Amino acid sequence: MTKTKNYRYYDLAVAASVATLIISNLGAMKLVAFGPIIADGGAILFPLAYILGDVMTEVYGYKHTRRAIWVSFTWLLLMIATLSLVQRMPAVEGAPNVAEFNTVFGFVPRIVAASLLAYLVGEFINSFVLAKMKVRTKGKRMWQRLIASTLLGEAVDTIIFCMVAFYGLITGAQMVNYILVGIGFKIAVETLMLPVTYRVIHWLKRKENEDHFDETTNFTPLSVNLDD
Repeated sequence: MTKTKNYRYYDLAVAASVATLIISNLGAMKLVAFGPIIADGGAILFPLAYILGDVMTEVYGYKHTRRAIWVSFTWLLLMIATLSLVQRMPAVEGAPNVAEFNTVFGFVPRIVAASLLAYLVGEFINSFVLAKMKVRTKGKRMWQRLIASTLLGEAVDTIIFCMVAFYGLITGAQMVNYILVGIGFKIAVETLMLPVTYRVIHWLKRKENEDHFDETTNFTPLSVNLDD
C-alpha cells in the first residue's frame, strides 16, 4: 500500500471548496436578470468551485479531488438539514422575520437537491476528464485540458441544476436562456481566470513538491480512500 503524503495546502483547498459550494447555494435562491439575460446569484462565486477542482486534480490528483467533492457534499447536506430543522422549530410569538425566514429557506431543499446532483455529476466529470487528459498528453497543453474538462463538467452541471431547481417555475424560453447563459458565463470565467489558475497550479506544484499523474488510479467516485 502506498503511503499517503501530507500536503501543506490541501486542507485549505478543501475548506475553500466547502465554503464556495455553500455560499453559492445560498446565492442561487435568487434569480437575477440583466435585461434579457437570466442567471442566479450563485453564478457569482460558483465558477470558483470548478477552478479549485482543476487545481486539486492537476496538483494532487483525482483521489484528492474526489475526497474534496464528498467533503463539500457532506457539509452542504448538513446545512440543508440544519435549516430544515430550524424552519420546523416553533418560533417565539411576535418574533420578527419568521415568515421571511420560512419563505427564503423553505426554498432551500429544492435548490440544494439540484446543486448536490449537479455538483456531484459535473465535478466528477471535470476531474475525470482532466486527469485522463493529463496522462494522455504527458502533462503538456494544460490549457486544453483545463478548458475541455470545464466545458463538459460545467455544461452537465448547469443543465442538471437549472432543470431540477427551476423546472415549472419559469417558462421554456427562460429555461433555455438560463441554461445557455449559465454555461457561457462559467466557461468565460474559467477562460479569463486561466492565467491566475496557471500561476496557482505552478506555485502549488513547487510548494507541495507534487505533480500527480493518475496512471494507476481507481476512478470510482464511490470512495474517499486516498490509498485506493
